[in-house]
Amino acid sequence: MQCPKCKNPDTKVIDSRLAEQGKVIRRRRECEKCDRRFTTFERLEMENMLVKKKDGSMEPYSRTKVEKGIWIACGKRPVTQEQVDGMIDRMEEKWSMNKKGVASQTIGNDIMDALKKLDHIAYIRFASVYRSFKDVEEFKEELGKLLK
Repeated sequence: MQCPKCKNPDTKVIDSRLAEQGKVIRRRRECEKCDRRFTTFERLEMENMLVKKKDGSMEPYSRTKVEKGIWIACGKRPVTQEQVDGMIDRMEEKWSMNKKGVASQTIGNDIMDALKKLDHIAYIRFASVYRSFKDVEEFKEELGKLLK
């Protein structure tokens, strides 16, 4: 693992422990050159899971892409990394049940449902992009559903 400070490729693990109900290994590392300490997380990769796009094409699942979209919606909101990681872990567990892959619409809808429970502002932000609101009326309609 490369040191984030000096880019030295030689680092050593000084501590390992389980995290997130045993689904992740948290490792404390130390650079052998500059002595900087940093943390890494090791998790199971969603091997070979494919996402079926609206146009029918398939692409490999990317946790990074999902997490980036969620963080854009959660910008400057009181949401923690642990909450986002837990939310994605639960959704991935659900999606991995289908061996044929998962539809992008399912991913989008599941993210909206999870954000609705986590933070209403993040939900509205995500929904406004995901559903491509055309005008203020569509936005107000969605906001009205949320407030019911």
